[in-house]
Amino acid sequence: MVIRRLPPSRRRALLAGLGLLAVAAAVAFGVWLQFGERHALDTRYRAGDPAPDRVDIEASVQRVDAAGRELVLRLLVTPRGGLAEAGGISPAETLTLQTAASTRGDLTFPAHSRISTVDVPVTLTGSITDYPFDAYDAALESGAVQGGEAVPVRMTLSNNDALFATSVEASEEDGVAVFGLGLERSTSVLIFAVFMMAAMWALAVAVLIGAWFLLSRKKGLTWPALGWMAATLFALAAFRNTAPGAPPIGSLLDYIAFLWAETVIAFCVITVVVMGMRAEARLPESPTPA
Repeated sequence: MVIRRLPPSRRRALLAGLGLLAVAAAVAFGVWLQFGERHALDTRYRAGDPAPDRVDIEASVQRVDAAGRELVLRLLVTPRGGLAEAGGISPAETLTLQTAASTRGDLTFPAHSRISTVDVPVTLTGSITDYPFDAYDAALESGAVQGGEAVPVRMTLSNNDALFATSVEASEEDGVAVFGLGLERSTSVLIFAVFMMAAMWALAVAVLIGAWFLLSRKKGLTWPALGWMAATLFALAAFRNTAPGAPPIGSLLDYIAFLWAETVIAFCVITVVVMGMRAEARLPESPTPA
């Protein structure tokens, strides 16, 4: 009410200022969210024994395959102190890295040989059908044996997959570094997925309103409107396939929004065509020119 009483020039200036303020607030909120995700990706979790003669393990989550319930873990193993040669490039004796059952086997590094990074698959527990609210768990354990004897291990874990956020519980048990790893969709993925569901419902409601208008006014076969409705039907399928992480059909995203939106739009298109044909049939025929 106060804005309406202002002169037109001041009203436009005030509305422009409010618009710029809203844009600045949205940008600031986005930067804050991005900073939080960047900070999470830069976080390192550490567990193990910091003894001088030890084996350091740098582990990073490279990629999470939610559909296959598997993640790829990249390991860089570096012996330290009396366990190493050439500053940690190679072990003084054959080094065996013992891992949890979910990591699918132990790793052996021959003595006097250069150690390179190794990518190992790790089994996850969880279900992608809960997308975008799906969550996964994995158990990571690392111990080391050199020369037939157990040696201290210190392990550092990080996450390089921007589509997932991690929660980690790190501990040490009898010289073995133990990590309880939890994975869930990152904030950006969650926001985009929720936006997708809201947009699907909004488009379905828009088509429903358009169909109601055509039927209530008995417009007949209005081809531009039918073209828009049919295009929306197929555009939603392409839009759904842009969901981050490529969830399969049958996920929570589909049952909350996609399948219902497609059903509503298809029903509207068919109803408008059938009722439009009846309306066209009742119209008088145009006279044939002589």
